[in-house]
Amino acid sequence: MNTIDTFSQSREHTQSRFLAAAYGWMALALVISGVTAFITANAFGYSLSTVTSRAELVRLFGMYRALLIGFIIAEIALVWWLSSAIRRISATAATIGFIVYAAINGITCSSIFFVYQLSSIGYIFLACAAMFGVMSLYGLKTSADLRKAGKYLMMGVVGIIIVSIVNMILTFVNGGVGPLDWLISIATVVIFTGLTAYDSQKLLALSEQADGSETYKKVAIFGALDLYLDFINMFLALLRLFGKRK
Repeated sequence: MNTIDTFSQSREHTQSRFLAAAYGWMALALVISGVTAFITANAFGYSLSTVTSRAELVRLFGMYRALLIGFIIAEIALVWWLSSAIRRISATAATIGFIVYAAINGITCSSIFFVYQLSSIGYIFLACAAMFGVMSLYGLKTSADLRKAGKYLMMGVVGIIIVSIVNMILTFVNGGVGPLDWLISIATVVIFTGLTAYDSQKLLALSEQADGSETYKKVAIFGALDLYLDFINMFLALLRLFGKRK
């Protein structure tokens, strides 16, 4: 075997390890979120079973809502910190931050167990996993350049955020489910399905430069975060569209 062949095999091995790390961390984060959400829902459900008065019930729900809002703020702060400190923190710190984020997100998503049937959550999770797998494989295998599409998809994410805020205000003022809920959910599924392919292709491009260094270990963590967010947003939107409520 000549030197060129040896180098090529070494390059492919490093590239494969980088991609495996990114997808592995993403899968671990989903497990952490799922377990945390289930434990949180069960703990709150147990607390509900001990309630003996309406006043205590109102107080308990108020605490749960405040807890969720607090953790949502913590999620935003953690992502901002990870993004701004990427050049300064170690790979270990980035990993810990990512795991903590996954756990916090599990807590904020625990409310789905009170709204939707457990079997419905399971079926939609599997459907989302299939969609994610297909689009990720497309992003890794296609010869088309998805960078231009990625820019428009990110603009779509900003649009979803703005419209969602407007819808929340309208829902609060008018009461009941906001009229834009279905459209927002459909747009979310479409946009994050596209982003799954885009982020997968972006990871593939990064893997070609990976060298096993501390820097690329952090890059793998941030790639996992992108994939994790794609999956979670797709899953929650699909659940709002097709989930069977209790």
